Amino acid sequence: MPFATTTRTRLALTTAAALLAAGAPAAYAALGDPAPAPATTTDNTTVAVEGEAYLETRLLFGTERPDGGPAVTDAQFMAFVDREVTPAFPEGLTVQDGRGQWRDASGRIERERSYELTLLYPASHARERHPRIERIRGAYARAFGQESVARLDERTTADF
Repeated sequence: MPFATTTRTRLALTTAAALLAAGAPAAYAALGDPAPAPATTTDNTTVAVEGEAYLETRLLFGTERPDGGPAVTDAQFMAFVDREVTPAFPEGLTVQDGRGQWRDASGRIERERSYELTLLYPASHARERHPRIERIRGAYARAFGQESVARLDERTTADF
C-alpha cells in the first residue's frame, strides 16, 4: 500500500501544479491585470522576453454594403480613421488592406475587400480603451451599413 499512496500523492501534486500553471493566465485575463512577462525557451536556454505587457486589438472592416450600395472606398475608410480612430488612439495604429469572406445574416458567403486595423496599447489601459474600441466599431457599422466589425484581442509584449 505505501507504493500506491506515494503514487497517488505524486499524481495529486502533479495535477495541482498543472492546474495552477494553466489557471494563472486565465486569472490575470479575468481580472484585467497584466500577466507577467512570459519566457521563451530556445535550445534549452530560457530567455526573458523584453518589453511591457500590451494588448493588441485587431478590427476587421468589410467594405461591401449589405443593402447593395457602393463599396466603401479607400478615401472613405481613411476619412473614417482620421475622424473616429485617430482621436481615440493618437499614439498610433496600423491599417492593412485585406480580402476576406464571411457568412452574412441571411446565410450567404460574402467575399469582399477589407481593412485590418491594429491597435496596440498598454494592458493596464484595457478598461479605458474598451469603450473607445466599441465606439469605433459602432460608428463604422452605422456609417457604412455593416452588420458587424470583427474584433480580436491578444496579449503580447512590446518595446519601443
